[in-house]
This record gives sequence, structure tokens and C-alpha cells, in this order.
Amino acid sequence: MRQRVVRVALTAALVALVLLAVPLALVIRSALYADQRDTLERAALAAAVRVSPDYTGGDPVELPAPTAGRRLGLYDPGLRLRAGTGPRTGDAVARGALGGTVARGTAGGDLLVAVPVSHAEQVIGVVRASSADRTVRDRVLAVWAVLLGVAVLALAVAVLVARRQARALAAPLEDLSRHCRAVMDGDLTARAAPSTIAEIDQVARTHNDMLHSLSELLRHERNFTANASHQLRTPLTGLQLTLEAGLEQDESRLRPVLDEALAATRRLHDTVEEVLRLSGSRGLPHTATPDRAVADLLSETEERWHGLFARDGRRLECATDEVPGDVRVPGGPVAEILGVLLDNARGHGHGIVRVRVRDLGDALAFDVGDEGALEADPARLFDRGHTGGGTGAGIGLALARDLALSLGGRLFLASGDPTTFTLLVPVPGRLE
Repeated sequence: MRQRVVRVALTAALVALVLLAVPLALVIRSALYADQRDTLERAALAAAVRVSPDYTGGDPVELPAPTAGRRLGLYDPGLRLRAGTGPRTGDAVARGALGGTVARGTAGGDLLVAVPVSHAEQVIGVVRASSADRTVRDRVLAVWAVLLGVAVLALAVAVLVARRQARALAAPLEDLSRHCRAVMDGDLTARAAPSTIAEIDQVARTHNDMLHSLSELLRHERNFTANASHQLRTPLTGLQLTLEAGLEQDESRLRPVLDEALAATRRLHDTVEEVLRLSGSRGLPHTATPDRAVADLLSETEERWHGLFARDGRRLECATDEVPGDVRVPGGPVAEILGVLLDNARGHGHGIVRVRVRDLGDALAFDVGDEGALEADPARLFDRGHTGGGTGAGIGLALARDLALSLGGRLFLASGDPTTFTLLVPVPGRLE
């Protein structure tokens, strides 16, 4: 590209120089010749003024001394040389001046100017001035040489400027090409740097926006896969254990097992729906229908998790602090978030696990805590893929945080000792 830019710049400079220099050279040549003829005319007029009418009677004539390279001659009406220098017989230019006008021309490699000498309204002679044509030609060639030197200098400057501009134009494109190759090699974090060229900057911004969109798309795809595998593993395992336990029962006790398996299947369906909803929202707040009363949600949560904690010799307590019975929240996502927090409390916490709901007016606060102490780094607690001690930190908490954000709420660590997480869920119907 750099060579193409230089070639284009040089072509443009050459065209401009030709269009400018050729007419200028012709104008200079014409001007120098015209100036020389004007000089000869002035010299001839100055000599004609000094010619006395008595020269026809034989009086001597003293013409002014011509400058170097010029000749002055006085011719009578018969075109005979009477004074000065020149051909002994007047030529066509001298003959033209006998008509009473200044005559100009060239002959024998000389520039000629003839001026009539008048007396009593009669032409009594002609003053002829001449100079060698090569004198003017040498001046023309010298000026043309200077003009050529200026043109060469202009071309040299054009080359330097073109090369500099070529570097300025090519560098951002080369940088963009390197970033494209990096992206092709799998580095989606590569971003094109801004330049001083608006058009290339626009391409770079479009390139970066495209990469950002692709990165977000791939991130959501990876998150969806991780969320689905993480959230489906536990209910599928529970469903498998329930069905295996049902195989060991007789027909009279099979109905409760099937009911539990059906409930686990419904929970599995709800989990899939929430993961798909979160994937479709791309992490942006999305209005969810408040379809479940808080008391019913806590009752279902306690029913689902009480037995699991009891098997581990631990107790689960659920309570509300005077939350009105008509207050509803999006049951699916809130249940999933509480499930993640309770699963972490079961796997990494200690002692009694308490779920408490507080009424904040325009929002509800769900506190989930146990009697253990946080051992993980709080700053990285919700980072996806990070695993630590204590309550644990990985896909589950990252998913719970994303679900909370998709509801327009927030999930955060309220206390590290004892470990307590708080989920804030806005209640749209009660906003002022």
C-alpha cells in the first residue's frame, strides 16, 4: 500500500508540475523576448531623437553608443546606411519603418526593431536596433534551468511528503491487519488502536464493536453451557436417586416415590427455563412476572431442602419479618437463587442455616446465612470459574448474581462471619 500511495502522489505531482511548468516556461520565454524587443525599441527611440534633419544635407550624425551586444544604425529613405552599424542596405524591417510605424522582426539570428525618424510630417530616415538572438535564448535557457531545478526540488519534497503520508496511512491499516490475524488465531481480546485518520478510525471502531459483540455472544454461550451443566447436575442426581429408591419399594409404596420424582422433574424444568431466560436476557435487566407469594416460596424452599439438611444433621429455618401475604415475587429465578445459596451453605457452611425475608418497602431482602465463616477471597467471590474455600465460589454464585441482575435486583455478601448473603428483589407494584 505504501508504494501505491507514493506512486499516486508522484503521479499527481508530475501532472501538476507539467500543467503548471510548461505554460509558465512558455510565458517566461515570451516575456524575455518581449522585454528584449522593448529594450531595443527604447534604444532606437533614444537614437532617433538625436538625429538632426540636416543629416540629409551631409551633416554628421552622432548616434548614442550602443550597449554590448547591440547595434544601432541610421538609414535614409533609400535604405542606405548613413551612420552607426548594421548592414549597408536596409532590410525588410527597416523598410517597414518607412511607413511611419515601429517595425519588429528577426533576420540572420538577430532581433530587429526599426523606428522612423520624422520631420515636418515626413519620414526622413529609420533607426535600426538589433541584438543577437542567442543572448535572449541563453537567458531563457538559464531561467528554464532554474524552473527545472525548482520542479525537481518540488518532486523531491513530494516524495518525502508522500512517503510520510504513506506511513501514516499504512500504519493503522497494518495494525488493524495484525489485530485481525490475532483474532483469527483465537485472541478475541485484541482491539485496534485509534489513529489520526477518521475513516480508518471508523473501520477500527466497527472492527472493535464487532469483536465485542462476538466476545459477548461467545461468553453467553459458554455461560449458558456452564450454567446448564452446573444447575442440572444436582436435580438430575436427585432424580436418579429417587428413581433408584423407587425400584427397591413394593407397589404399595411406589406412589410417593413417583410423586417425588415428578416434583423433581418439575424443578428440573423450571431450572432449564431460568437458564434459558438468563441466556436470552444477555445479563440485562428484564421484567419478570411476580407470580408467587413470598410465604408459598419459602414453604416450597423449606420443603425441598429440609430433608437434605436433615440427612447431614443440620437444621434449616425459614422466616419472614411481617411481609404482607399479598406480596409476590418472580418465583422461578428467586427459587433458583435461593437454591444456589442453600446448596453452597450445605456444601461449605456449618451449623444452622437460616433464610429470612425482610420488607424494605420497594424491595424484599432475602438473607441466607449459616454459622460458618467465609474463607474465600470476598473480592473474587462472584467471579465465574473461581473456586475457593468457605462457602465456595464458582459457577453457582456467578449464576445467582446474573439471575439477580436480570431481575433488576442485586446479590451480595452481607457478612463473612457468620457467612450471610443478601438478595434484594424489587417489588414493582409497590414502587412510588
